[in-house]
Amino acid sequence: MGTSGLTANTILSRLSHDMLKRNYAAGYWRDDTLYALAQRHAQAHPDKCAVRDSYGTLSYGELVRMADRVARELDAAGLKPGDRVAVWLPSRVEITVFVLACSRNRYICCPSLHRNHTVAEILTLCERMAAAAFVGEAGYGADADRHDIFEKLGDRDYVRKVFKCAPRSADGVDPALGLDGKPSTGREISAIEQPDTVVYLAFTSGTTGEPKGVMHSDNTLLSNARELSSDWGLNSGSVIYTLSPLSHNLGFGAFTASIACGSEVVLHDLPRTVSILERLREVGATFIFGVPAHAMDLLEEMRRTGADGLEKIEGFRISGAAVSSTIVEGLQAFGIKPQSGYGMTEACSHHYTRPNDPPELISGSSGRSCDGYEVRIFSVSDPDEPVAPGTVGQIGGRGASLMLGYFDNQLATERSFNRSGWFMTGDLGWEDENGYLRITGRIKDVIIRGGHNIHPAHMEMLTMRHPSVERAAAVPVKDERLGEKVCLAVMPRKGQTINPEQLLSYLDREGLSKYDMPEYFLSLDEIPLSANGKILKRELLDPIQNGTLRPTPIRFQGSARSA
Repeated sequence: MGTSGLTANTILSRLSHDMLKRNYAAGYWRDDTLYALAQRHAQAHPDKCAVRDSYGTLSYGELVRMADRVARELDAAGLKPGDRVAVWLPSRVEITVFVLACSRNRYICCPSLHRNHTVAEILTLCERMAAAAFVGEAGYGADADRHDIFEKLGDRDYVRKVFKCAPRSADGVDPALGLDGKPSTGREISAIEQPDTVVYLAFTSGTTGEPKGVMHSDNTLLSNARELSSDWGLNSGSVIYTLSPLSHNLGFGAFTASIACGSEVVLHDLPRTVSILERLREVGATFIFGVPAHAMDLLEEMRRTGADGLEKIEGFRISGAAVSSTIVEGLQAFGIKPQSGYGMTEACSHHYTRPNDPPELISGSSGRSCDGYEVRIFSVSDPDEPVAPGTVGQIGGRGASLMLGYFDNQLATERSFNRSGWFMTGDLGWEDENGYLRITGRIKDVIIRGGHNIHPAHMEMLTMRHPSVERAAAVPVKDERLGEKVCLAVMPRKGQTINPEQLLSYLDREGLSKYDMPEYFLSLDEIPLSANGKILKRELLDPIQNGTLRPTPIRFQGSARSA
């Protein structure tokens, strides 16, 4: 086992000898790093495509060669194991080069910097992690037209190396990184094979507060990737297409799965005007990673143009939000098996449905846990008290894919676990007798109407089943008498309109309690999403409170279930 990894860097983490002994003995953790696996694939099949974007490909041989080159450049700049490398790029093959270079030399790669970040936000995150190296693209980011991240980083003494990438082109990776024609610098050092130290730093989306830096090792990442690949038949012949960017945990998980099984991963970097179907046909995709919005877009195009040439697609992992029965039935009609799942940056994609699960389980649950991870439901009022099966409570988890802690935040790490060592997710849900999980909401995402707790996630899930609804968000509206009332904001599908009274009747038929019915309604052309596909409710709350958005009062008139 890789116990020597305990001294590879000085990052404070949860790693213990007990964790090492238990996970190695069970086979969930192994001696392989991400780099070592890629190197093994390169030795066996050097010309096999490893990663592709719209501008070109990198074979496994080329990917490892480039990772070696970048690792030497970082070493020459004085980086040591445990130093952080911040990567702020759109989905392009260079990200995978830096991930493997960090795995090789035991630096910590942070690629979870998103397109919608501002320069000020990136600068704050770089300062929090004390990034020893920075990788960015000129002109990228939410306010790149007004601010320059490279100029801002110029006087930061903690930054030892900066890669200013040219916009991606067909010229190749060496020119993009400014390495074309330049002699290699740095020492010839052997790869450090310590898969149990931190290699990946991902900042949570921060939809409800300040982002926390989640730390993972090669082994915590790979343990989940191996299980998902095994359960869904991913192998060296697979072509994994990720519609989610590599800056998002879902997209990064697609890359990790490809390294685990030696397959090809295709990065989606096309503008919205370009056909997704044509790209899937062109690359021969066999498995897709994405969020519900991606599935909706794909279904709309398939219904409009047909699905000829997509026979190779065996599955579609849909994460980030509940999967509606409309999506499930639509994909299955075209021969694509949808995978509903539950996961989080802290624990990877540990829950998912299986290929032979019936449609009602795919749309009605988040699947069951993979081998090496387990979930238990605890009382909301007492996180140390388990509840009976079928009872809603806080979801706790533990296992091989669980994070090593929050970066530079011992207090947040400690507060995330109960006394028995279960990670408290903050999510609410229940398990059936077969271990299938249903998510009902967030502990903090609760609207309290006159002392009655209303969980928005349940209302949103039911609303999303409506054939005319593309997105839905239940948010609180302040009320002098009751404290809060519920406003249901919907984004209709293209060409559709939604009658609020008819929607209330629909929610009643779907099983929403009359005590949970919304009392305000908003129909919006756009409900904003975060970089990882989650609805940004905070973008709705302020406009409602300051009067920019004016919800319409609505009232449920009575049950129509017997009609």
